[in-house]
Amino acid sequence: MKTNTPRTIRLKDYAPSPFLIETVDLEIDLHPTETRVRSRLKVKRNRKAEPAEWLHLDGEELALEAISINGRPLGEGGWRSTPEGLSIKCPPKGSFELAITSTCSPETNKALSGLYRSRGIFCTQCEAEGFRRITYFIDRPDVLSVYTTRISADIELAPVLLGNGNLVESGKSDGGRRHYAVWHDPHPKPSYLFAMVGGDLRPTTSTFTTASGREVELRIYVEPGKEDRCAWAMDSLKRSMAWDERRFGREYDLDIFMIVAVSDFNMGAMENKGLNIFNDQLILASPDTATDINYERIESVIAHEYFHNWTGNRITCRDWFQLCLKEGLTVYRDQEFSADERSRTVQRVADVKHLRAHQFPEDAGPLAHPVRPSKYIEINNFYTATVYDKGAEVCRMLETMVGREGFRKAMDLYFQRHDGEAATVEQFIACFESACEVDLGQFMLWYEQAGTPQLIVKTRHDAAKATLTLDLEQAIAPTPGQARKKPMHIPVRLGLVGTDGADLALKPAAGTVIAGDVLEFTQRRQSFTFEGLELRPTVSILRGFSAPVNVTHDASDDDLAFLIGHDQDLFNRWQSMQTLAMRLLTGLITGSGARPAGIAPLSAAVRKTLMDENLEPAYRAMFAGLPSEEDIANHIARNVDPGVIHDVRSKMSKALARSMESDLAKLMKRHAVKGPYSPDAESAGRRALANGAFGLLTRLDGAAASELAAGHYAKARNMTDRMAALAALTHMRTPARKEALEDAYKRWKDDHLTIDKWFALQAASNLPGTLAQVEKLLRHPLFSIEAPNKVRALIGTFAMGNPVNFHRPDGKGYAFLADQVLRLDSFNPQMASRMLGTFRSWRTLEENRANLAQRELERIRAHDKLSSDVFEIVGKILD
Repeated sequence: MKTNTPRTIRLKDYAPSPFLIETVDLEIDLHPTETRVRSRLKVKRNRKAEPAEWLHLDGEELALEAISINGRPLGEGGWRSTPEGLSIKCPPKGSFELAITSTCSPETNKALSGLYRSRGIFCTQCEAEGFRRITYFIDRPDVLSVYTTRISADIELAPVLLGNGNLVESGKSDGGRRHYAVWHDPHPKPSYLFAMVGGDLRPTTSTFTTASGREVELRIYVEPGKEDRCAWAMDSLKRSMAWDERRFGREYDLDIFMIVAVSDFNMGAMENKGLNIFNDQLILASPDTATDINYERIESVIAHEYFHNWTGNRITCRDWFQLCLKEGLTVYRDQEFSADERSRTVQRVADVKHLRAHQFPEDAGPLAHPVRPSKYIEINNFYTATVYDKGAEVCRMLETMVGREGFRKAMDLYFQRHDGEAATVEQFIACFESACEVDLGQFMLWYEQAGTPQLIVKTRHDAAKATLTLDLEQAIAPTPGQARKKPMHIPVRLGLVGTDGADLALKPAAGTVIAGDVLEFTQRRQSFTFEGLELRPTVSILRGFSAPVNVTHDASDDDLAFLIGHDQDLFNRWQSMQTLAMRLLTGLITGSGARPAGIAPLSAAVRKTLMDENLEPAYRAMFAGLPSEEDIANHIARNVDPGVIHDVRSKMSKALARSMESDLAKLMKRHAVKGPYSPDAESAGRRALANGAFGLLTRLDGAAASELAAGHYAKARNMTDRMAALAALTHMRTPARKEALEDAYKRWKDDHLTIDKWFALQAASNLPGTLAQVEKLLRHPLFSIEAPNKVRALIGTFAMGNPVNFHRPDGKGYAFLADQVLRLDSFNPQMASRMLGTFRSWRTLEENRANLAQRELERIRAHDKLSSDVFEIVGKILD
């Protein structure tokens, strides 16, 4: 662990590496506690960099055994080592071969970074800086090399040996007791994309024929006995490969594509070239173990990691400040894939809900940073919602501005110009400027300025002149290190809805410029006028959520109710419902309005949509949910009392359910899916609608709700329905709750993925004794603090998904999380810092809770052996 104040790394200080490594030949002899790695590196000086007298190689948790240059061992005076790496004095001026032998201990590597061993499987995770835990290397993304890897092991220890690229040789040795495999990747890549796996694994195999006729072998490796849960993952992979060819013209470029599913993984998945490594919860699925949401998530993440083959691997990042260049762009691509595979509107709503729940609070608090940060202490802390989700929104705005054809044209140019390179955001944007002949100088502010813009919209209708004027204003609050903001380039998609519910033609007045239906809003204040409007239309602003902004609109409650029933833009129809509900909720919470009778327009609008059989079920299902407690807290943003929010939202949910009780019962019956389970979009949508109606009905108190939930659990024939029933029961004081949880434990205890659902259900309960139950479950024999999935399921769900109990007025929820953060930080800093991020909004809490949260944060900061990960996050949250 690092005890000194860590060094801050800044974008402005970037300099090319003085040395480059052309080829890497590795020999990895696997052993649980003493894996030996022999590397032969072809090194040359970088003519584009300043000359250097020392060659520095990164290295952590390694034991050096030998070092030589061009076959000659180096004496002690020719090199020096530290806990951070190895430095070689005055290496040759031309190209030379550097050979190093070192050892590492996978078994004791509980950080799960570099080479580690979990459940008997050797596995690597090298992004962002894990390769330095395998061997000494220039571990930075702008050093691209061609890798050949020879892996050897006892056959009994690791029957399967996998590496990047294509298999070029394999065989046995030592009388058949040992074996080896040699893998070669012809595509230069940075060290963070290196991967290898060794263990007892079973493959599910298939093939894919590319558009040019090449046959690619596909393999998904899992633990023995789980092969029957790979079918959906394989199907998702094939559809992803075909979609990338159709939409972006990108073919796969190796003879084989492999995925390995492992149970202990800090991330969701990793795009290593040709050998993706996945958290097994994002691969394994069956009707008895996975919900519809799990199936959708598997489909999305497999697509994401596969799409990285071009946006991340073939074109990688010059430095880690450019992380959004691969992640934001690839998130955009996987969102588009899911929209094409399922429902574009439903996908858009889901993406925006996720953005608002995770990225908007990040932008509004002490952890705010630009999509491309300007500095960091620990790069692992910048795998954030801002980089991923806001980064995707920036790409989507580009498509809004240049159109789909223009976007494809610019992407083709990007691949043409930068294939095989480590690129920058500027180079990416330059391709759009060249291909589409646009000036994106102001648009670059989306990468450079932190914070969520506030879009203020006021309307003026002049019946005599038959005009409507929109007065737009933008503002961005100060964020850490950025007190003053420049105006952003905001594409605002607009619709004007007539009294009959039809869209009206947009007829701009002289001086008003509009591109199709998009307003190019580039100033702090700007007005847009439209003609031919004798009757006042209803304004549908920011259709499709055309920019990641908060909107303050002078639309009345009647306007919103009208849009809920008539807007042709289905995203904005849903948004109008959310806006109206938020007005009612915050009015009740703050005492600023919203009489109890005020729920009638909302109830009528929600009922109309839920019962409209002309709309797809998945879309209607989203109208069964009010804004979440977290969304409400983020909206209020000052003097937040999570207990009051919980009570008010619960009462409104109950009132909604009571107002349409008979209709909800009809929906449940009408849309219950009979027959064998299928994860297809239509079936999943029907289940979502039926379970949405069921969820509202269980908000009604009394024995009837308990009986309904218990019956739903007993009749469930798939995990989706079973989890819906359990999620309702877990909040009820009823014997049925205990019976169902006991039954679920018996069903799930032998499968580590489904038992995670059991932990999460109990951690999410809003009942008063939940913290004590979570503390008890920490000692459960099936829980392990060293297993990231267990940590996320139990500790993460309690801290991030149970606001009423985490924010207890006595502060015990905060103390519990602080204890777990310090415990995790002693061996897995990445997980610790992610849990710590839950405190990011502590300053918005009412005074008592804020003081208690601050006390726990100060206790963490005062700890004498913090990792750089936690040191950076706690410092930002407190300062």
